[in-house]
Amino acid sequence: DLANLVNEATLAATRRKADLVTLADFTVAVERIVAGLERRNRVLNPEERKTVAYHEMGHALVALALPGSDAVHKVSIIPRGIGALGYTIQRPTEDRYLMTRAELERKIAVLLGGRAAEKLVFGELSTGAADDLAKASDIARDMVSRYGMDEGLGYVALEAQRPSMLDLPAALGQGGPALSEQTRQRVDEAIRAIVMAAFERATAILGSHREVLERGAQALLAQETLDETAIRSLAAGLRQP
Repeated sequence: DLANLVNEATLAATRRKADLVTLADFTVAVERIVAGLERRNRVLNPEERKTVAYHEMGHALVALALPGSDAVHKVSIIPRGIGALGYTIQRPTEDRYLMTRAELERKIAVLLGGRAAEKLVFGELSTGAADDLAKASDIARDMVSRYGMDEGLGYVALEAQRPSMLDLPAALGQGGPALSEQTRQRVDEAIRAIVMAAFERATAILGSHREVLERGAQALLAQETLDETAIRSLAAGLRQP
């Protein structure tokens, strides 16, 4: 929350032995809250480090290629927190209270950009996308079960209210209808279709910009962290679909 962000930014300024909190201090605070503390003592072997670099650039390039996605603020392969081996931070340009189906589909595609990059480059999958897959699946489930975004199932709420991945205000009412086994199967199929379509979209974007992906991953391996300016420079030739 805001209080936690301010406290972290103040701590960052204190570490710099500065009297005023700057934008850079807030950036440090956001990274600590979103990704956790840096773990430079967590040493990855060269192949793991390479996988993480392509994975994170996959997220970044899909976000840059899809119009309307949040701006990519920073990409890093410095491990943070308990399990993050790298991270990509996006920064919204304005407050949002509603999201369309198209916007949610873009968000899922960005989440799956890391997995798509791994499969495209290495031809196999790793465990590194576990959190991305969980988030993408949750958003797709909300689309189908909470927001009535599947035409075949109709404009009905199919699940009891629960905290949303999208952090949107919950609707009034707590119940949901009892679902038949057939309806549950259709829900699962609709969720799978949304996720797989987003994955194919991410794969197509990275496949058509393989050179940019390679260049970005090599820059990450050399520098470990790329800021917004560096990322945009690397992705200057990226074509929006």
